[in-house]
Amino acid sequence: MKTIGVVGAGLMGHGIAYLLAAAGHTVRIYDPSAEWRKSLPERLEVARALLDGEPALLTRISAHHQMAAAMKDVSFVFEAAPEKLPLKQEIFAELESVTAPTAILASNSSAIRSTEIGAKLKYRDRVIGTHFWNPPHLVPLVEVIQNDATSDDTVRKTIDLLRDAGREPVHVKKDIPGFVGNRLQHALKREAIALVAAGVCDAETIDTVVKSGFGARMAVLGPMEQSDLVGLDLTLDIQNVLIADLDNSIEPTAFLKDKIASGKLGMRTGEGFRRWTKESADAVRARLRNYLAAQAKAAKK
Repeated sequence: MKTIGVVGAGLMGHGIAYLLAAAGHTVRIYDPSAEWRKSLPERLEVARALLDGEPALLTRISAHHQMAAAMKDVSFVFEAAPEKLPLKQEIFAELESVTAPTAILASNSSAIRSTEIGAKLKYRDRVIGTHFWNPPHLVPLVEVIQNDATSDDTVRKTIDLLRDAGREPVHVKKDIPGFVGNRLQHALKREAIALVAAGVCDAETIDTVVKSGFGARMAVLGPMEQSDLVGLDLTLDIQNVLIADLDNSIEPTAFLKDKIASGKLGMRTGEGFRRWTKESADAVRARLRNYLAAQAKAAKK
């Protein structure tokens, strides 16, 4: 069992800490915000209750307001700070000064390359990307992204740690923006937004088509499997008709920017692409949480 550091006690950080503690490790969380540290026990308890975890596992997690105290003698650090490159670079510079040169420094960035995050460090071979998906204690996938400086030993140790913790790590061999998952997800979002902006259909229709159509099989049939299943000749025939007509914008659409400019940010403001009440938004969150929890419990059996 290892002593592991987590930077950030927020949405992603507390979930990463929970799953590592559930795997038997000692986890120290650093967060400069007293508010986040104060609410941490309650949020960890929610995760434990949802997954029927042993109450004792939460005793392996501690919160700290000083980086040096939290990261003393750790063998891994998982950074889960806001998606701002200068902030992440500052954090990694401090981590390098308070951890041993052998400690692996992993960033949970959703899109920023670890190449950039660790560019100014002395020991760059131990810097790696580990993109967990929200919520990290419920979604099994972790993208382990190797940059040009990352050693093979760092990749192996990171994958082994995550696999032993019950995750499903995949090795991403090139450090590109968005990695694999978010590139796929945002390619779909780009086309979906373009269809709504062009008046082809409304946002509700997009969600119904995905959830009740091809999305219903995606948990058990990936796009490459599906292509092989129907045949690459059919895939080519469809692409010959379709590819040239797909949206190929090289920047976010004015439709999306206008929504944001008018304060329509999504569930938290009551409207985004769709309109939301508190009740309807809470129902979606509960539906997702309960579904993912059921899948996580089933995977343990």
